[in-house]
Amino acid sequence: MANSELRVFYGTSHPELGEKITKFLELKTGDIKLSRFSGGEIYARINENIRGASCVIIQTCTEQVNSDLMELFIVIDAMKRASAKSVSVVIPQFGYARQDRKAASREPISARLVANLLETAGAERIVTMDLHSDQIQGFFNIPVDTLTSLPILANYIKEKNLKDLVVVAPDTGRAKVAKKLADRLGAQLAILHKVRGAHHQSEVTHVVGDVRGKTVIITDDMIDTAGTITSGVGALRAEGCNRDVYVVATHGILSGPAVERMAKAAFAEVIVTDTVPIPKAKQFKGLKILSSAELLGEAIKRNYEHQSITSLFD
Repeated sequence: MANSELRVFYGTSHPELGEKITKFLELKTGDIKLSRFSGGEIYARINENIRGASCVIIQTCTEQVNSDLMELFIVIDAMKRASAKSVSVVIPQFGYARQDRKAASREPISARLVANLLETAGAERIVTMDLHSDQIQGFFNIPVDTLTSLPILANYIKEKNLKDLVVVAPDTGRAKVAKKLADRLGAQLAILHKVRGAHHQSEVTHVVGDVRGKTVIITDDMIDTAGTITSGVGALRAEGCNRDVYVVATHGILSGPAVERMAKAAFAEVIVTDTVPIPKAKQFKGLKILSSAELLGEAIKRNYEHQSITSLFD
C-alpha cells in the first residue's frame, strides 16, 4: 500500500506492534524523534515533511498510562503544527476506560477527560479495540472506530476443535460480548455473578448457567490483576466443571499479582492479543499471544480509502 500521502508513525509505548502494522501496510515508518529531558518532560519532533499528508499515530496505553497519553498529546500537537492534513490516532488499549462513570459521589469520569484531551490536542479520528464500555464512544465529538478481537480469538479456538463448550462472562457487563463469542463457536453461555469490595478486589459468589462437565472459555476485555478470572475458577469447579478452563481476552495487562495468580489457577491456556506489550518476565507457560497488527492495519487502510470498517467483522 505504497502511498506518499499516508504517513504512519508510532510512539514508544509499543514499537513492536507499530512496526508490524507499518509492515502490513507496506509503508515506511514515519520518521519521528521522541526523547525525555532530564526533568522528565517529553520532547517530540517530526523529522520529515508532512504538510498536507494524512497522518496516523499509533500509541497504546500500558502500565505507564500517564506517560503514554502525554506523549500522544504532544505528538498530535506536533503533527497539527506541521500542517498535517489530518491526524488519526490508533489506541489499541484505551487508557482510563474503566473510569467511564461516577460509581460514587465526588468521583471523576476520567475516560471522558481523556476523550476531551485527545480532541483538544487535535485528533480527528480514533481507532481502538474492545473498549471497556461502549458508552465511551459517546464521549467523543469525532469518529471512533471500535474494533473487536472476537474474530481473532474465535478463529484460534475453532482450530482446537474443543467439544462441549460453554463461554463464561466474568460479570453481567460482559454478557453481551460473551454471547457473541458463544454464537461464533456454537457454544452455550454462562455468567459469573461477582461483588466488588474495592478497586482490584472482587469475589465471585455464584454461576448462572450450566457448566457441569463442560469445557469452559472465560472471556473478558482485559486481564489486569486477574482477580476476577482466577476467583471464578473455584466457583466453576464447585458447579461441576471438571474439564479444561481456557481464558481469552483482548488486552493482557497482567499487572501486580496477575502472573502468579494465572500460573496457580492452572488454566489450559490463556489467550490474549498484542494490543499491549507483554515482556518476557510476564510470560508464562500456557500464555498465547495473537497478533492484532493485521486487523489494526486493515482499519487504517480502510479509513484512508473511505471503505467500510464494519465489514471487517461480518
